[in-house]
Amino acid sequence: MKYRIRGMAEFLLTVAVALSALGQTAADISQYPSLALLPGKGPTNIWSGLPAKWAQRHKEWAGHGGEDRGAIVFLGDSITEGWHSLTNDFPRLHVVNRGIGGDTTRGVLYRLKADVLDLDPKAIVLLIGTNDVGNGADPDDVAANIRQILADIKAFNPHVPVVVCKVMPRYDRQIDRAGKLKKLNGEIEAEIKGDPEFALCDTWSPFADAEGHCLASEFPDLLHPNEVGYAKWHAALELIFGDLKLTSPAQN
Repeated sequence: MKYRIRGMAEFLLTVAVALSALGQTAADISQYPSLALLPGKGPTNIWSGLPAKWAQRHKEWAGHGGEDRGAIVFLGDSITEGWHSLTNDFPRLHVVNRGIGGDTTRGVLYRLKADVLDLDPKAIVLLIGTNDVGNGADPDDVAANIRQILADIKAFNPHVPVVVCKVMPRYDRQIDRAGKLKKLNGEIEAEIKGDPEFALCDTWSPFADAEGHCLASEFPDLLHPNEVGYAKWHAALELIFGDLKLTSPAQN
């Protein structure tokens, strides 16, 4: 009887795990989830426009899965989404933009498989975390979420190159967040150090002034880069893409 009960318990556990996986597969990723379903650590407050923006972006991507497979996927928030000249800036590379304005590390964890990994990406460019800090998150929690994002990517494919970008500086006049951002970037750098599949893109030093704030000439709203800012990011990535041999022979 003891063995029969144990066997039944193991069977029920197997069924529960299978149903859980099925539920995750069937989840409607096109709609922003309830905050209780978000993985990771951090504040539960979000930008009020995020659910609508999330749905809008997924509507734009619907049906593009086939043509986006094997691309270099840019993953992030509004800074990534706002790179409207992305495909023109990398004309000989297959790049796709999976940025969602207002997104956080917890949102990226939730949508990573459906929006990125299911595309079987050639490489990933990750820039995420400024909204977490803006919402009051502890840098340690944000770093832990980024660590989990990288772990999930490695579990999917341990050989896919990931360019991890430092969180860009911002200037919040009411609350100085430079210290938190510096701490977060230090943890990001330490996390990827020594891993040959991870490359660090310094998107802090070229933009930050002596106090750790962005410049209005490059970030007109003191949060999002303009053409000058994107040009600097582009130049940094071109060098990294070359080192990772992601560029086509015609570009070298």
